[in-house]
Amino acid sequence: MLEIKNLYAGYGGADVIKNINLEAEQGEILCIAGPNGCGKSTLLKSIARLLPYRGNISINFDREHCRDIAGLKRRELAKRIALLGQSSQIYFPYTVYDTISLGRYVHTSGFLKNLSAEDRDIIANTIRRLELEDVQDQLITELSGGQLQRVFLARTLVQDPEIILLDEPTNHLDLKHQIELLQYLSAWVREKGRIIIGVLHDLNLVHRFSDRVALMRNGEIVSRGKPAEVLNGTDLREVYGMDIRAFMRESLEKWENLF
Repeated sequence: MLEIKNLYAGYGGADVIKNINLEAEQGEILCIAGPNGCGKSTLLKSIARLLPYRGNISINFDREHCRDIAGLKRRELAKRIALLGQSSQIYFPYTVYDTISLGRYVHTSGFLKNLSAEDRDIIANTIRRLELEDVQDQLITELSGGQLQRVFLARTLVQDPEIILLDEPTNHLDLKHQIELLQYLSAWVREKGRIIIGVLHDLNLVHRFSDRVALMRNGEIVSRGKPAEVLNGTDLREVYGMDIRAFMRESLEKWENLF
């Protein structure tokens, strides 16, 4: 279990997120929703310990012993938590295969040449599941935005962390790959008993794939619970400044008129 208590974080001495209290259980997808600028990405970066924070972020390893992530060494933290941000930088023109293989670094004693048979099996299976076999020998500088997003997701998955933090994981993906990606992540969570905390803007995807939702506004959580509870509440209209439910109903009626 991941537990967050009284969390504050921001930039330049100014808090962006304030008094965040959240829990995420094993085998669960927790979606963070809210308008741009409300602090969703800042929250994920804090959990990944990429930003200084005040408060407590702890992982319950065996249901008896909780450890604050502040006390974990960076390599140990990387085995527990991985973050896939909105945009990943390309620093070196590696091949797709080598880029994905970098995710196994925290489990090996050296660089790519020291990959074990198990490492290579994990990498090959992930490449297959994310439909990257045809491009695995290409340089990542030659890929489209959608392909590149899947490569960086594959690198995150082969890291095999207990918790994956996803900031708009469907960014640059077409509808088919958005659905397949979220279906794959759902299966990954259930099969391995892991946790995903994901930021999604599409509330249809939030409703369909999340187990619980936390709705944010101005750096604070204003509502949390099951998707049907949060997305049916009065906070949704206030947070987004529009009647989301009415818009969804109108869209559904237009689809129904096609059939």
